[in-house]
Amino acid sequence: ITRALARAQAYLASMQEVSDKISFPQVEEAVLELWDRINAFETSMKKSEGRPAFSFYDGPPFATGLPHYGHILAGTIKDTVTRYAHQTGHHVIRRFGWDTHGLPIEFEIDKLFGVKTKEDVLNMGIPKYNQECRNIVMRYAGEWEKTVRRLGRWIDMKNNYKTLDTTYMESVWWVFASLYEKGLVYRGFKVMAYSTGCTTPLSNMEAGMDYRNVSDPSVIVSFPLLDEEDVALVAWTTTPWTLPSNLAVCVNPVMEYVKVFDKTRKTHFIMAKSRLSELYKNGEKNPDIEIKATMKGKDLGGKKYQPPFNYFIQEGEKGAFRVLVDSFVTDDAGTGVVHCAPAFGEEDYRVCLANGVIVKGEGIICPIDANGRFTEQVPNYKGVHVKAADKDIIQELKQNKRLVQRGEIVHSYPFCWRSETPLIYRAVPSWFVRAEDLRDRLRRNNEQTYWVPDFVKDKRFDNWLKDARDWAISRNRYWGTPLPIWISEDREEIVVIKSIKMLEELTGVSGITDLHRESIDHLTIPSKQGKGTLRRVEEVFDCWFESGSMPYAQNHYPFENEELFKSSFPADFIAEGIDQTRGWFYSLLVLSTALFDKPPFKNVVVNGLVLAADGKKMSKRLKNYPDPVGVVHQHGADALRMYLINSPVVRGDDLRFQEKGVKDVVKDLLLPWFNAFRFCVQNIIRLDAAWAKEGARRFAPDTKASVKSTNVMDIWVLASTQTLIRYVREEMAAYHLSTVMPRLVKFIGQLTNWYVRLNRKRLKGGAGNEDAYTALNVLYEVLLTLCKTMAPFTPFFTENMYQTLKLVLPAAEQEDSVHYLMFPEPRADAMNEAVERSVGNMQAVIELVRAARDRRKTPIKFPLRKIQVITKDEGYLKDLESLKQYILEELNLRSLELTTNESAFVELVAQPDFKKLGTRLRGASNAVSKALQGLDQAQLRQFYETGKVDVEGHTIVREEMNLLRRFKGDTTNQEPSWDNEVLTVLDLEVDQELVDQGLAREVTNRVQRLRKKAGVIPTDPIQVFVEVRGNGKEADDLRRVIEQQQATIRATTAVGVHDSKYRPMPSKILKDELAEVNGVPLYVVIAPVYYVVGGKIEKTLAGTNVQPDDVAALLLSRNHAVLTEQIKNNNGRYKVSLNGSSLELVLGEDFFAGSDDRVAKSK
Repeated sequence: ITRALARAQAYLASMQEVSDKISFPQVEEAVLELWDRINAFETSMKKSEGRPAFSFYDGPPFATGLPHYGHILAGTIKDTVTRYAHQTGHHVIRRFGWDTHGLPIEFEIDKLFGVKTKEDVLNMGIPKYNQECRNIVMRYAGEWEKTVRRLGRWIDMKNNYKTLDTTYMESVWWVFASLYEKGLVYRGFKVMAYSTGCTTPLSNMEAGMDYRNVSDPSVIVSFPLLDEEDVALVAWTTTPWTLPSNLAVCVNPVMEYVKVFDKTRKTHFIMAKSRLSELYKNGEKNPDIEIKATMKGKDLGGKKYQPPFNYFIQEGEKGAFRVLVDSFVTDDAGTGVVHCAPAFGEEDYRVCLANGVIVKGEGIICPIDANGRFTEQVPNYKGVHVKAADKDIIQELKQNKRLVQRGEIVHSYPFCWRSETPLIYRAVPSWFVRAEDLRDRLRRNNEQTYWVPDFVKDKRFDNWLKDARDWAISRNRYWGTPLPIWISEDREEIVVIKSIKMLEELTGVSGITDLHRESIDHLTIPSKQGKGTLRRVEEVFDCWFESGSMPYAQNHYPFENEELFKSSFPADFIAEGIDQTRGWFYSLLVLSTALFDKPPFKNVVVNGLVLAADGKKMSKRLKNYPDPVGVVHQHGADALRMYLINSPVVRGDDLRFQEKGVKDVVKDLLLPWFNAFRFCVQNIIRLDAAWAKEGARRFAPDTKASVKSTNVMDIWVLASTQTLIRYVREEMAAYHLSTVMPRLVKFIGQLTNWYVRLNRKRLKGGAGNEDAYTALNVLYEVLLTLCKTMAPFTPFFTENMYQTLKLVLPAAEQEDSVHYLMFPEPRADAMNEAVERSVGNMQAVIELVRAARDRRKTPIKFPLRKIQVITKDEGYLKDLESLKQYILEELNLRSLELTTNESAFVELVAQPDFKKLGTRLRGASNAVSKALQGLDQAQLRQFYETGKVDVEGHTIVREEMNLLRRFKGDTTNQEPSWDNEVLTVLDLEVDQELVDQGLAREVTNRVQRLRKKAGVIPTDPIQVFVEVRGNGKEADDLRRVIEQQQATIRATTAVGVHDSKYRPMPSKILKDELAEVNGVPLYVVIAPVYYVVGGKIEKTLAGTNVQPDDVAALLLSRNHAVLTEQIKNNNGRYKVSLNGSSLELVLGEDFFAGSDDRVAKSK
């Protein structure tokens, strides 16, 4: 399979044979060996030094898991774009990075050691805990490197960056300190999404990463008023666990509320009038209730109530347990009354703070620990996780007669993206970046960026920026970059460290080489304000803050590499999945805006999500997707790359992954492309062999000669190639991979299904060697250009082809790899829009006729007499006339008739758009519609040409009437086909001559099919024998056709197909097969060419002891090439001693060079 690849290093000035079988995965393995041998990536980087820089940032993945299809997709996009940038004259630094801190790593250690609480970590010891984290950080790095390499991605994985590197962490400190100096950092107490599974708060972007539909309790609880007996407000909640912490209820000031008497429960409830249906079927019309009073929400403000639990009853003395008024309450759900637990709801916290229920900076009622379990403040549920306590809390409410209604609700709820546990919302202290202050600048900088697809920028991302919240960047964890904040015990003196040097100077400790908690938590700084000793706060950075610092930290900026940073910032290009709009894209933009008021990137490609075939998220547990490594080993990386890039996922849509789609890329694209390449190589070898016999030149590509060809298909394929190059350049400049790939795929189809097929005879020398050279020279140029064009997309197969194609180039023009070559520029001298249009018209007609044959179940193998093509466009018909022979051969037709007389074949039928006419004309529409349907053909044709017609005093335009075109002829033996420009009419009548030609084509097909099975190439000398086995008219007709249609059969097979009576015995057989033609058995034999005895042999052998079979056996035993040379040197005579007799045999009388010569002589 890879002989040509292995021989490529020899730089022989001739083609090497290509096997007819190919395993793309094996070819790719061989290419990888070649790249390793020549250090291809490193060499390409050296060759590009000094060129304009094209900067690229690679978002760092975690190495604690294996790469999945999402990584492969993003990696393919990145590799394609950066390869293209390199090929278009840029120096592209591609450096891999690893995200090595944070919850993903800690979560693995927690599972391994059974860590569940902060106390577990402290008992284990932070040094040991962090060491265990460090031990697994690069667990799958080896598998990542293998996968990245196997997918053909060129990126520097040796000189990688890791977020755990001290240099990286120091730059993160610099980023934070710079933000602090700008007043963009503060410590606050805020209700945030909180993961009880990971015991840490999450940022808004993290909280939005994993929403799931879940079933939760839905309860309505009563809050009895203290100043009105048997009257209670009722509030709805889906978090019963928050009720022990209730401190207030809230109503909307302008909403209408009602006090109703519940006849069943014998009590009064107050709730929003518009929400009565939440509790009572049919709302206010329910006969079991009676409305006693109506009021505005503001009228309820200040009323006091009995809390559902008495755990914090003392808070009533501080202003708790009263009705608050705020407009955040709506009537789109619930009862219009909201229960407020300020520690567990953002709006609850705000409203209670604004109304003095709680005081800023003071302790807040929050009776749960870091693991989400109730503390001793709620003794009945101490140690119980809040979610687990819901059931018992509801039961207690029922016992206390506070439960009004109980149910279940299925709703979308946020989960922790790492621990996959439900999030809760709770008030926690945290360090924040003032993202809200940056909103306008964030949006302005985002406007300076270019996104593909653009809706992600203008909708999804901009909407996120518009409502940007202050970013909580600290985590109460252990394995991460520690916040560089040293603080006094009273929290009034704060020192933010900007560098290791600053830390050493302030602590008096030198030689600091690591910045993790175990290395610096013990370091203290003397107070400059007489406040004793400053100690570091416990928190570490959110890993998104670290990855967002990547543009600076990967090069240890600003401590070194200043020029490198300045030359690469902002990045020219980044790419990640659509889920990163709230992740990496956001953190990059916030930090770059805060630091430099610049966007961090210029261009970004956003891909959609790769889902399982059933549309669900890919899951290792469910095993609902094929292993990516297995898919590559089975079908090849190029096939997977093309499948992914030629899918909706590069337009930001989701992709349901189907392995069949990858297989189809091999079948429908790579194999036809390979066959065109192999066909070209085969025929270059054939041409070289033919020229060698003549002592002529060898094949040498000549781009100047290619454009001089007068063959219209040569002109077309060269022009199409230039159009393709120009298109790819334009679209890649716009990062439109989604439009580039379909065009590339279409072109390969055009090359294989049109150019090669329509020119097979020429390419095989059917019109002489000079014309074959012209065609092969064009095909070679197109294949070589296509290699360069497709190299960024299919790096393996293009490399494989190039290693063979380059062998006929001058040594000075050969490169070790196709990826060292520049992307082709369109050749102005090869462009020809007119010919492209002409061939496009020809293809349209051919496709119409193929469809007509399919409808009438008349395959192409059966010849038909004629096709008529009708259109008013004379230029269209001229195009077809110039390509007449191609149309006839491709469609197996005898004649082509062209006419502009459409009226002779087509009648037009008016189809008014009654709805549009009715809307505009109202009462007059019926009369107008009737008049339109009565228009004659001349009037309809005028409407067809002008787009308007006057009837009944109204002008009707094209949008108000469709024209149907109906074939006027008899369809018994005719089949019409249409498109917007042309009508074709296929004549289906057949006669004996057509039947015979069809049979001859069937015989040819059986011979060619067996030839392929035998592994015979066009240059191999062979002879073919057939035997019709059977009797009757069908068998006799087949014998007659084989005899009479020899010229037709030979035109395709390039050899005679002879009756088996001409096959000498004994004989050699390369391959034989019992086939069938129209139900008649046909025995086909392919044999090598060998010398056979002739008709005069018996006369020559008279008087000897030698029989004709003895001579036949002797000729068969000799090496054909050696025997041919001997006969040539003896002027057509062969002297031999046999059975004691000396014989001189004469070529053309006693023996022949093969059955073709013998049959010709006998006739």
